Amino acid sequence: MRETATLIVERLVKAGHEAVFAGGCVRDQLLGKEPKDYDIATSARPEEVQQLFPKSFAVGAHFGVILVREGGHSYEIATFRRDGVYSDGRRPDSVEYSDAAEDARRRDFTVNGLFFDPLANEVLDYVGGREDLGKGILRAIGHPRQRFEEDQLRLLRAVRFATVLGFEIEKETWQAVCDLAPKIQTISAERIREELMRIFLHPQRLRGFDLLVESGLMQEVLPEILNLKGCEQPPQFHPEGDVFIHTRIMLGLLPPEVSPSLVLSVLFHDIAKPATFTVDEDGRIRFNGHDKLGAEMTAEILRRLKFANEVIEPTVEAVANHMMFKDVKKMRVSRLKRFMARPGFEDEMELHRVDCASSNGLVDNYEYVREKQEEFASQAEPLIPKPLINGHDLMGLGVPPGRKVGELLTAAQNLQLEGALTSREEALAWARDQVSML
Repeated sequence: MRETATLIVERLVKAGHEAVFAGGCVRDQLLGKEPKDYDIATSARPEEVQQLFPKSFAVGAHFGVILVREGGHSYEIATFRRDGVYSDGRRPDSVEYSDAAEDARRRDFTVNGLFFDPLANEVLDYVGGREDLGKGILRAIGHPRQRFEEDQLRLLRAVRFATVLGFEIEKETWQAVCDLAPKIQTISAERIREELMRIFLHPQRLRGFDLLVESGLMQEVLPEILNLKGCEQPPQFHPEGDVFIHTRIMLGLLPPEVSPSLVLSVLFHDIAKPATFTVDEDGRIRFNGHDKLGAEMTAEILRRLKFANEVIEPTVEAVANHMMFKDVKKMRVSRLKRFMARPGFEDEMELHRVDCASSNGLVDNYEYVREKQEEFASQAEPLIPKPLINGHDLMGLGVPPGRKVGELLTAAQNLQLEGALTSREEALAWARDQVSML
């Protein structure tokens, strides 16, 4: 990608324009990381860029951004600009084309305001970004409040960059984030969701969680999380403390790479405990039904943030089922196999593991299921094999269409899963016996 990006810069320069790498790719290069993409900033006007790259197309004509596809990758080429007033807290009402120094000063953080000339092998720093990069400091360019007032999503981006880069947020920048946190409410749910997931999917997600809480942003975007504070738990099962502490510890126990549904189910698995908190006559704290109510609350939160159903459904199922692990040793083989065969089961296993590890440390049910997985895997057939009989077989034996067909099919499959029926002939003989008793 870098070689192709350099060729693009070279073509622009040969045509008489200034052109440089811009933003995150420069930052990542200087940190010794491989950039995910390369953005290019140039003095060329959009129409001049399109003349040089006829197969390109405008993706942000109002902002002078042209998308060029070369060598199987896409490159954004943006004309140097200064931004006008941000009346909506999202985008500038107008832009004016300018030079590299002005373009750098309109950006969010100093470490993102660096340019790199690949032809001269030279870093261009108009905002002090290289020094901040070396010191591990995230600092807003210019006046922090002004930067965040312009685009309020930058409030969450500050937390995201501090998380993924492992940087400290400069004092005035941090104060502005805290002071302006309520303004994140003006940002669309979709943009908030994307920033949150970049934080929570990163291996340093626990630091991001803490920064969201300390800044006040968590109160604005996920207030339900803060309701977990002070919700006490039975000490014999949760010596670690309240539900908030428990949830926070679980986040820190997750492996570096996680799916969206896993990290979200960790955040929300006990979200209904405050609403279901009771103390019985013996003084024992209980949360009866917190799993089912929690599933409903989780669905509502994720819909509020405009998550796709492919994320909502496994997350809600994990929250709804997380208490079932306490019963795995008592399950019939058929029920256990069905429980284990569900698509999101491995994420649910990890949820259960960190749930136990963050509280009483008892992992006997987790180990039991792992043993059963090995046992079932050693067998010659899939966990849920093809049924030995179907509805047509039963109706051919005289069972009328309706609920009874489904009941008999489930009963037959249960016996098959438990090894009591091993062939189609045995299953049909069993079915004839059942029909004779109707």
